[in-house]
Amino acid sequence: MTLTEEFDATLTDAERAMIAKARSFAERVVAPNAKAWEYARKHPTDAIRQACAEGLHLIELEKRFGGEALSFSCKMRVCEEVARHDFAFAFSLVNVHNSMARFARDAHPQMVERLLPRMLKGELIGSPGLTEPWAGSDFAAIRTTATKVAGGWELNGAKAWITNSAVCGLALVYAQTDASKGWRGIAGFMVEADRPGFIREAPFELHGGHAIGAAGFRLEKYVAPDEAMTAKPGEAFKMALSGINGARTYVAAMCCGMLESSIAVATKYGSERTLFGGTVMDLQGVRWKLVDAANDLEAMRALTYRAARIIDAKGDAQEAAAHAKKFSGDKTIQHIANCIQAMGANGLRADYPLVRHMSGAKIASYTDGTTEIQNERLGRVLIDRHGKA
Repeated sequence: MTLTEEFDATLTDAERAMIAKARSFAERVVAPNAKAWEYARKHPTDAIRQACAEGLHLIELEKRFGGEALSFSCKMRVCEEVARHDFAFAFSLVNVHNSMARFARDAHPQMVERLLPRMLKGELIGSPGLTEPWAGSDFAAIRTTATKVAGGWELNGAKAWITNSAVCGLALVYAQTDASKGWRGIAGFMVEADRPGFIREAPFELHGGHAIGAAGFRLEKYVAPDEAMTAKPGEAFKMALSGINGARTYVAAMCCGMLESSIAVATKYGSERTLFGGTVMDLQGVRWKLVDAANDLEAMRALTYRAARIIDAKGDAQEAAAHAKKFSGDKTIQHIANCIQAMGANGLRADYPLVRHMSGAKIASYTDGTTEIQNERLGRVLIDRHGKA
């Protein structure tokens, strides 16, 4: 029994059914189209809506809102299965899921009643609204402002690198209400893209990741009504960071999916390609490189699945998630490069997903805290644990 099979055996029947559904969807829809999405430079909006029609965005959504109320571990495994075929699509889909779950939980009941039915159908795509051109990992440095006006708040500023921004209809935006208070002045707002003052920027042209739908938007005298505030100043900063350990964990799981796919493709190719009277896989130098990749994949999954269990147990997953994301990101980039090398120049061809996976792995090293941020997080853990008398 593989480590993944052991892990899945601890989940409920409903959770295993959701994972199987995601695996089937990824094989039927994502795998045949991922290359076309990349080369056409388009967001796979129709496929995202198809995923919603099949219920892949309902995993953690509470049942009172029409969701399945399944575990974080289930969501993590769904991300892994989909990313085996395309990291960018998996990342877009999980942000649709997260945006809807957070909206249903935190938004004003009147907004939920008006907009949630459209989100459930996939008609209204959600996105986060945290990163800015000048503020990424340093979230407290955001410059988008929120000024109190009659009946609401006027928002002004710019966001960048926002997943699904190319097509979103709703964004959870964080803005500073009082710069003198630092992070304590930041508040959260639900921003509707069809209201005056929302200006969408052109999508970023990402190599290997266009399906993420990453783009920016500007808010120019955008008036958010009072009921659009989802988190008051002093609460929003902590609320935004509360999901970071989960994000780091499912990104690590996506790396596992991409590396597994790359090992499988390289091994199949090497077992069929003949040279010098044998096959590429008969060459010890090639074979051992793929064994090293498989060995580290096992370690990646052990770290990632452990972090997921801690999250589901409501424990402190900061250290576990940082270890999982750092190790998975570093090893995935290293080993996918070796998988490409094992296939020679053919590893570069678009017929195979390896170069796209390599781009996805590099994108993963930036999302939800760079590798360097994980080093800082883990460095503080070392000091706290061993550096104090």
